[in-house]
Amino acid sequence: MAEAQLCGLQDEFTCSVCQDTLTDPVTILCGHNFCLKCLTDCWDQSQECSCPQCRHTFTTRPELNRNTLLNEVIKKLKKTALSSPPSQNYAGPGDVECDFCTGKKLRAEKSCLTCMASYCEAHLQPHYEGDALQHHKLVDSDRNLKEKLCEKHQKSLEMFCKTDEMCICLMCVVTEHDGHEKVTLETEREEKEKQLGATLSDIKRRLEEREKTLKQTRRAMEEMKVSGIGRQHFTSKRGE
Repeated sequence: MAEAQLCGLQDEFTCSVCQDTLTDPVTILCGHNFCLKCLTDCWDQSQECSCPQCRHTFTTRPELNRNTLLNEVIKKLKKTALSSPPSQNYAGPGDVECDFCTGKKLRAEKSCLTCMASYCEAHLQPHYEGDALQHHKLVDSDRNLKEKLCEKHQKSLEMFCKTDEMCICLMCVVTEHDGHEKVTLETEREEKEKQLGATLSDIKRRLEEREKTLKQTRRAMEEMKVSGIGRQHFTSKRGE
């Protein structure tokens, strides 16, 4: 969990000059934070003193003082992360990575078909909390999001045209498939699953019937074999 917290707050603790976690952080008047050395080197090499992030220019070079509170917060979070057991949420081979994690990527929990991006648990929260994102369509994490876009309209595929046997977007519905028989992808998937289930049940039934027939054939052959041995024995007795 500590790693997820660091990941969610990493932008706040990252120096925009070196793109690493702040070291000896300083806060300038525009409110942005930088490593003391990074900002000092930047201003030493420039003819003017401006914020490397928002480009706000200062008429006189400000005195840089370490942000003690921010420095302590970073130290404590680093210590917590290091003392915690290794997270199992880092993306591994075959996992879908979070598109918004910087550094080592966390495993994506969900993919958004509206944003066309994948999110870890921390970066997914705005989709649950923000009014503007709550209506976005979330699905299980998927590395092939582009395959869920209509090639022509670049909209998410939400319908299935049964007439043309193809997935279509809402733009396709009114522009090229008007009057065709259409259902939602969920409805079509449920129907296909039922058909597949029925097919598998039929295959299983046929296999069981063949296995039963095979057993009966083997039993009959064994009986014929035993019967043949019996007759041979009886014949030999009579010959004596």
